[in-house]
This record gives sequence, structure tokens and C-alpha cells, in this order.
Amino acid sequence: MAAPRNLLFLFSDQHCAQTAGCYGDQLAETPSLDRLAGEGVTFDAAYCPSPLCTPSRMSAMTARQPYRNGVWGNQDVLHSGIPTFAHSLGAAGLAPILIGRLHSLGPDQLLGYSEREVGDHHANWTGVPRVHMGALEGTASPDRRSLRHSGVGQSAYEIKDEDVTEAALNRLDRLAADLEAGRRERFAMTVGLMLPHAPFVARAQDYSRFEGRVGLAEPRAPASKDDHPWIAAWREATDSRDVSEAEEVRSRTAYYGLVAAMDRMIGRILDRLEALGLRDDTLVVYASDHGEQIGAHGLWWKHTFYESSVRVPMIMRWPGGLPAGERRNQIVNLTDLTATMLDAMGAPALPGSCGVSFLRAAEDETAPWIDRTYSEYCQASRMDWAPPGTTQNRMIRDGRYKLNYYHGYRAQLFDLAEDPLEESDLAGSSRYAAVRDALTADVLRGWDPEAIGRRLEASLPEKELMTDWARVTEPASTYLWPMRAEFNRLNAAE
Repeated sequence: MAAPRNLLFLFSDQHCAQTAGCYGDQLAETPSLDRLAGEGVTFDAAYCPSPLCTPSRMSAMTARQPYRNGVWGNQDVLHSGIPTFAHSLGAAGLAPILIGRLHSLGPDQLLGYSEREVGDHHANWTGVPRVHMGALEGTASPDRRSLRHSGVGQSAYEIKDEDVTEAALNRLDRLAADLEAGRRERFAMTVGLMLPHAPFVARAQDYSRFEGRVGLAEPRAPASKDDHPWIAAWREATDSRDVSEAEEVRSRTAYYGLVAAMDRMIGRILDRLEALGLRDDTLVVYASDHGEQIGAHGLWWKHTFYESSVRVPMIMRWPGGLPAGERRNQIVNLTDLTATMLDAMGAPALPGSCGVSFLRAAEDETAPWIDRTYSEYCQASRMDWAPPGTTQNRMIRDGRYKLNYYHGYRAQLFDLAEDPLEESDLAGSSRYAAVRDALTADVLRGWDPEAIGRRLEASLPEKELMTDWARVTEPASTYLWPMRAEFNRLNAAE
């Protein structure tokens, strides 16, 4: 089958897969994503390579898991000598374009893209002060302020996404003109959105659409005696153990509003693609870099391997190339999605890729597939967003089972076929000992937590020196969106 002429990759930030109509949420208002799903293939078991922004995005860019590219945290820099998704598209003659979010640190703010518009809202370097978020300072991070200062207002992230949407629409207009005039044969464009990433603050019209309709999350937090020790340490590190019902409902209501706002922006882009006559020639892909727990298990943000954090939405539409309105249960990863998009576009496979193209499985649900994937969350000590000490955690999903490995702690084991909400940890059951031991061996095969711990700790002096250098020398940043504190406001909070 011939490759699609064009590629449009819509990549959001922190969208919980369960919070979309096409994934069964009767409350979410996502008509644009639902339409895309009705016209394409929806993946019900798609996972991120890491439940954290930069490592997940850099793994998606390189189709390498974090331990293979050395990017575990938001403070890590991807080596510019590692080929990316964009390099491969460029090698295939597609001159890839990025509009919006990349979330890459360091001097290389293109990572293979030929052109970039709008950019990120933060400096390219740790050590350079971030712009203060005014009334919402601290609310974009795993910090209790994110829940206390939630509700009705406005986040700079939504303003930024509106600028990204306008830039994407304008760029589609120019691309259509170039195609019509013969100045370009094909295009590949990535649109990087911030929403529905916290702050949990939505504009009044979106918040009011869900006010009084959003309840408490399920499942509830376990009793303290039943909590996993690493998860308990995570709750303590983020001051999220005793979240009030008012905080929870208000934050969840705003999140639904942010998802609706994002969906409208995606709808505008899809409508423009169709109005320009480009729909039938374009492979459209929607995915998010990781999920959002929005209170499930009493947890917020991401960073864990519970489904709401590590599972991501993934939809592909290619008229004439992929079936319409079908679903796939194959277990896939964002690294596999990268390999799949390159395969579909006729671009070369990335050297050293951990990803495998599932294009055949997207075309035909009976095609053979691996049905196994991994995710990892590793952080050095003295870094943000982890309990004290070095964190070396890894997940394996294999068929119906998921095992979460926490180095230095007991594992968790869930049967997702019988327990989709992950309420019953089977790791301590003698009945499941063989499953637990086999998956533990698999999750550690080629992945040495002690060696990774040494690499993480050895990186600390390098990071700290680079942070000091940037603080003193104040190096210039490129591809910056003009973030301002006054863009953020909060109208209702405790």
C-alpha cells in the first residue's frame, strides 16, 4: 500500500486516556477526538515509556526507552547525536515542522525538525529562573498548591495552546498553498499542546459545564496499612495524603474543562485540514505523553505506573489506509508509535530503536503482535519529584498482567482483565508466585537497577555544574513563547 502523502501528529500533555468520550467516559466532552476515533483506529492499551514529560517525549522522539537514551528526568539533556523521529522524516525528504511544545533541555531545540514555531514556555537550561506564574505559582508541578489553588481562572498554558493552534492553522494554509503550487510534495507536522496539564484551572465557561457533575475519583486511596511503601513515600514527598473532598472535586472539575478546551483546539485543526482538501491524503495521529491520575487511588499528577498515569490515548486516522471506527487491544507504546509513523510514511527506521511498527496490526486486528511493553520512572537523589534516595522503578505489561518493580521495595502485580481499577495487588499471593517471578525476571532482563542507580548518581555533579553555569552566565534561550505571570489568574479557591 502506498504511503500517506502527509503526516499530522497531535501530541498533548498529561491527558488521561480514560477522560475522553471515545474511551468510555460519559462525562467528558471530546467531540473532536470522538470523531477522529470514529474515522480511524483507537488503541485501548497504549502506554508511555515514562510517566514524566521530558523522558517520555525524548523516548518517543528516539524510539528508545529512557535507559537507552539516558533521559530519565525533566533535567536531563538528550544527546544531539542520537537520531530522532524528525531526523528520519527529514531523511525521507519531508522537512518536518514542529509547532509548539518539545520540552527538550539543552542547546538543541530542533532535534531534527527543519522548522519550529511558537516554542516552549520555559528556558532551555536549568539554572535560568523560570517566569513566575503569578497567582498559579507552583501549581504546574506535583505540589499541594496545585490542588489548593484550583478551580475557575486562566492558565498561561491555555493561552499558549491558543497561540499554537493559530500557528498550526496558518501553517496548514501555507502548506496547502505550497502543495497546490508544486513547491512541496508532502508535509509532516507535529503540533505540541500543553493542555490538559496542570494547573487545574479552567476558564469559567468550561468549568461551569462540569460543575456539580464531577464526583470523587475511583478507586479511593487505600488505607495507610495497605498502601505500597514507595507510593506512600511519594504521597509524603508531594504532600498529597490528606486531600479534602473540596480540593479533589474542584481540581477534577477543572481538569474536565481543560480536556474540553483542548478538544476544541484539536477540532479547529482537523476542520482546517478538511477545508483545505487535505483530509484524505493525511495520516492524523493523536496521543499524549503520559496520563493524569486526577485523584484515582488518592493520587495526582503522574509519576506512577497506575493506568491513569501510564496509559495514554492513541488514535490514528488514515482514510483508505486504515479501517474506520475500529479498536485495537494490542499492547503498544509511544516508542512503537514512532516506529509505526515512520513505517507508514516510508521513512527509515531509527537505529537502536526499541520501538516496533504496529502498522500491520492497525490495519488488521488479527495481525501478530508482541503484546508486551515497558515503562520506567528513575530519578537521582537530590532531584525533584521523587521520594528521598535514588528511584529505580520499572513496569512491564504482558498480556493481562502488569508488574510494577520498585527497586528496594516489594513489587505490585495486577490482573487487568479481572481488576481494571488495580485494587487487588496479587504480588504476595502464592497462587500468582509463578507469574510474579516470571515477570520480575522479564522486567529486569537487560535492565540493571544497580547500574542505573550508579549512572543516575554519577550524573548529579554534571547537572549541578551545568545549573551553576547557567545561573551565572545566563545563556540565551531559543524558540521561547513569551510567558508572563499576569497570564495566570485564579477566581475561585479555598
